[in-house]
Amino acid sequence: MADDAVRLRIALAQVNPTVGDIEGNASLISAWIAKAQEAGAQLVVFPEQTVTGYPAEDLWLKPHFLDAARGAVDAIAAGVQAIVALVGFPERDAAAYNSVAALGDGQVRAVYRKVLLPNYGVFDERRYFEPGDTPALIEVAGARVGLTICEDIWYPGPPASVEALAGASLIVNPSASPYHRGRGTYRERMVQDRARETGSAFAVCNLVGGQDELVFDGHSVVVSEQGQTLARAAQFVEQLVLCDLELAANPTTSAPRADEPRVDAGPAGATAPVLARFEAPAPSGEVEPQLADPLEPVAEVYEALKLGLRDYVRKNGFERVLVAVSGGIDSALVTLIAADALGPERVSGVVMPSPHSSHETQADARTIVRAVGADLIEIPIEPAMHSYEELLATSGDGAASQPGGPGPGTESAREVETGGAGTELAAENIQARIRGNLMMALSNRFGWLVLTTGNKSEMSVGYATLYGDMAGGFAVIKDVPKTLVYELVRYRNSLSDAELVPESVLERAPSAELRPGQLDQDSLPPYEMLDRILAAYVEEDRGRDEIVSDGLPAEVVDEVIAMVDRSEYKRRQAPPGIRITPRAFGRDRRLPITNRFRG
Repeated sequence: MADDAVRLRIALAQVNPTVGDIEGNASLISAWIAKAQEAGAQLVVFPEQTVTGYPAEDLWLKPHFLDAARGAVDAIAAGVQAIVALVGFPERDAAAYNSVAALGDGQVRAVYRKVLLPNYGVFDERRYFEPGDTPALIEVAGARVGLTICEDIWYPGPPASVEALAGASLIVNPSASPYHRGRGTYRERMVQDRARETGSAFAVCNLVGGQDELVFDGHSVVVSEQGQTLARAAQFVEQLVLCDLELAANPTTSAPRADEPRVDAGPAGATAPVLARFEAPAPSGEVEPQLADPLEPVAEVYEALKLGLRDYVRKNGFERVLVAVSGGIDSALVTLIAADALGPERVSGVVMPSPHSSHETQADARTIVRAVGADLIEIPIEPAMHSYEELLATSGDGAASQPGGPGPGTESAREVETGGAGTELAAENIQARIRGNLMMALSNRFGWLVLTTGNKSEMSVGYATLYGDMAGGFAVIKDVPKTLVYELVRYRNSLSDAELVPESVLERAPSAELRPGQLDQDSLPPYEMLDRILAAYVEEDRGRDEIVSDGLPAEVVDEVIAMVDRSEYKRRQAPPGIRITPRAFGRDRRLPITNRFRG
């Protein structure tokens, strides 16, 4: 180690808090501070807003919620000695701020306020917080450490650049950066870029866990000033990551006088306040580098879905889940994820055959449920179908109420929105609604959570039944395109010695089996083409002409765009589901139902 360098052992506490559980989160934080201290860390960094969980949404608008959070921070601080802890919390002052508290010597020694507040996609921070306006440093064991929070480092420039010029050899970043496909790798490369630009090492501690529609992937990193990753946490699990850093010593390490100015002049006249100086015992020995390998793309999505479901069930207090298993690929995937996330003993697969259900699909449904070790419930729906037919026979031919056009109120299930209606369509919808009714009845009887099985391709174009297969509490694969559904099932099959999902399910043409001979391709373009159009229109916000210029048939593009736009009213009534793409329905993509713009 160079004569003018100091050694600093940093710990990244990649934890999974629960939104609103301030008392439980405070206990979690204190326990992990103790773990870090036991490991010889001098500085431990927690994710953004760990005290309240992220995002706390309109809880952040409640003054008593903010007061409770500050009380928890003070209580945590009282137990912090011989280590420095950086803990994220919502600060209530003249306004509310997204802040991080520097804890040490039994007290809150400093508070930094986030400068750049994201207000796009899934983020609404401008609704809740005012931005800070001051880059800031602390000093730990002779090393200057710049403070930032999440979005503060996503772009070149202040506050990180100012802190580096003011002498920060390390910049820390408590983060709550939500997952979508490939996000962790992109985030790590961004951190490497910031390190090379500023000439400072970076340590990013990202949140892990599921919160309603969002999943946080962890993937916390420590990166050297040259942009080399020195430590990397595993994805989708809690982990304490330790890293020994060799950092430049500060030009001044003595304690500040009472009359010392808060603003320190750094090289090139850059300024940033040193908010507090901490002593911390030097660590003994060395820690082994922790460099978890990132998951492969399909495995990454599968783990995200598992964590999102597990945390939704755990944090909301459900004991068991129900899945309507049809023998098709979508319900097969949801069953696999549920069994892997919760354990098969907490999963019940419900098979509800109708006269239109083939022997092959029903046999496959039973095989899947038994293969994963879940409980099997069978309820034939033919008697209920006959009861509905008798009841509806008294309604006449409906001549007085013909459909008025292809507007969003024209409900069609497993038939794409066309503005049409009729006895056959009503009969198909009734089958789906009988099944939905039975699933919700089981949920009411036992208190179990119903998992819906619709994928993103179907949800995009309205190929689903309101109050039927859309009925449930959580939509596990709501943001998973149909083509990716197949990849995920093949991936999961490859991990098992025994085949969990029969090859017949993967090879059979998709069908809702609501009428004889029905196939998805009768109502939809081939899924490979449909998913290309949906990715361009929904996720990339590209217009009709631009999509057609990619070589896709104009008439198909027009049809798909019309179906997507007309189905907004359905999606508003769907249960929440896990976000795994850059643009998911719900928090991400918000369009009016009453809307005449096309393309």
